[in-house]
Amino acid sequence: MQDLQHKIAAHEADINAFSPSNAAELEAYRIQYLGTKGIVKEIFGAMKDVPGPQKKEAGQLLNAFKMLAEARYEAFAHLQNDNKSTEAKIDFSLPGTSIPTGTRHPLRVVENKIVSIFEKLGFSVATGPEVEDDWHNFTSLNMPENHTARDMQDTFYVASNPDWVLRTHTSSVQARMLEKGELPLRVICPGRVYRNETISARAHCFFHQCEGLYIDKGVSFADLKQTLFHFVSEMFGPDTKLRFRQSYFPFTEPSAEMDISCTVCGGSGCNLCKHTGWVEILGCGMVHPNMLRNFGIDPEVYSGFAFGMGVERITQIKYQVNDLRLYSQNDVRFLKQFEAIE
Repeated sequence: MQDLQHKIAAHEADINAFSPSNAAELEAYRIQYLGTKGIVKEIFGAMKDVPGPQKKEAGQLLNAFKMLAEARYEAFAHLQNDNKSTEAKIDFSLPGTSIPTGTRHPLRVVENKIVSIFEKLGFSVATGPEVEDDWHNFTSLNMPENHTARDMQDTFYVASNPDWVLRTHTSSVQARMLEKGELPLRVICPGRVYRNETISARAHCFFHQCEGLYIDKGVSFADLKQTLFHFVSEMFGPDTKLRFRQSYFPFTEPSAEMDISCTVCGGSGCNLCKHTGWVEILGCGMVHPNMLRNFGIDPEVYSGFAFGMGVERITQIKYQVNDLRLYSQNDVRFLKQFEAIE
């Protein structure tokens, strides 16, 4: 017991005299006294040699010694913190790291532009589900079962219910608006549509459309032409020419496809217009009387026009994008080209 007291007394003097000036000296002290092979651990090992009646007193003595060694270490622990704060010091005068800002996707830019043009003409935006039933996607649009017009569109059917499809056009949204029976009706319907086509530079299994519908008393084909002329002037410039060609769509009669003068060559001929000077951008026509009857609207009282365009097509013409696959590949090199477009 006396040997233990002498050992502790000798080390207590050294501990009390210890006064480090840096973190390295403090770490050396920790290893010497408080480490796994340190002096405190060594002296505690001497407890086995202390006689039984003296173990309580010896234990109190050892605990007091350990607390002294730890307290001395804690008294200078700030040396380690000062060292770390010096190493991690931040120079706030340095310029910050620039964070790249995101931009709108070119398809969204063009879609917003299309919607904005028609909103100024009094059209309101209407949306609907992308998984649609047969009635709204086909039958109500004058395409009953086995109608040949259904062959014009390669459709994705829902396997669990063949009556449900991924919508092939946003005309289904027009159908849902018509069944509300709120006339007059003037809506623009943007959205994503799906068709079972082979993916290539000119086609994709999904794309985006903007379709418009106007139903009221006394609506004529002249109203349709003037509306689309305004759209073309706003989107491509006032010098852009347009023409209508007779066509066929099951939900319009008469029907037409509309071309504009090529924005690249100005009509002289290039690859975009296939050297014709004209580029097709949309289909349109007067709403078919059968379609109005399907929704309980009297075609003798009301008439209207409808039109539809592909957003990818408008973007291709406006920004000369030659591959539809670029829109969905998330290639930053492609998207960065549209940073300046609002």
